[in-house]
Amino acid sequence: MNWQLIAEQIESATGRTFKVQSTQALAGGDINSAFRLQGLDQSYFVKLNHADLAFMFEAEFAGLEELASTHTLRVPAPVICGRSEGYSFLVQEYLEFGHSGPSSERILGAQLAQLHRQPQPFFGWHCNNTIGSTPQHNNQSDDWLSFWRDRRLGFQLQLAAHNGYGGKLQTLGERLRSDMDALFENYRPSPSLLHGDLWAGNAAVDSKGGPVIFDPACYYGDREADLAMTELFGGFGRDFYAAYQSTWPLEQGYATRKTLYNLYHILNHLNLFAGGYLRQAENSIAMLLTEIG
Repeated sequence: MNWQLIAEQIESATGRTFKVQSTQALAGGDINSAFRLQGLDQSYFVKLNHADLAFMFEAEFAGLEELASTHTLRVPAPVICGRSEGYSFLVQEYLEFGHSGPSSERILGAQLAQLHRQPQPFFGWHCNNTIGSTPQHNNQSDDWLSFWRDRRLGFQLQLAAHNGYGGKLQTLGERLRSDMDALFENYRPSPSLLHGDLWAGNAAVDSKGGPVIFDPACYYGDREADLAMTELFGGFGRDFYAAYQSTWPLEQGYATRKTLYNLYHILNHLNLFAGGYLRQAENSIAMLLTEIG
């Protein structure tokens, strides 16, 4: 990789001279390669992937910009994205991470609630993006239930069928899609800007202890979908949830609906990483159908 070509694009975007002094490969990504570019007094975080995946970085860049524009949660400042020598790339601010504690958890919970409280004009988003490496369709809609039924669960079930997961999963999944309105009898979500992939690996604290979120898969949706994702793989403590509830309490029925929202991510993991998630998806659907009655 010719890093100087990317350095030139950083200079163009920032208006500051930047000469690469060193590069460091970073661990942690399943989809992209990641590097730290170090200059004399500046550092940048760079993601690389195939050139034909530039749209993925363009959407992530837009998500970081929109999250930053809310002045609620900190995100790494996006610098530039583009193509170079057969690669697509995304350059953003490099952050030194510190250690999370009860105080940073409380701040994160309160700031996430503040993000979600800002009203948005519709469900969906202004462009499509990806969840992991899976396409995520964000066609604008005024109807959250049809959006979730078709753009989220329906799409993932179609992918699963294409990947060979038919039979019980499809039968249960179509029953749930048909009957899921019952889970919203006394609840009408309003659109919020969502991070979209808010598991513990996409949140941290900076060197001063302030919370940071990154790697977004943004769209406008029910805030409960973001909260549900935080519970799927753990990593968020009681101070986080207490601060969120104190800032904007969740409504009755969330304890059940979170299973519906996390089913989307379980199905996505099934489609990305194969059969280990099949039983979990089937059990989640069966539990929801039992709740519906």
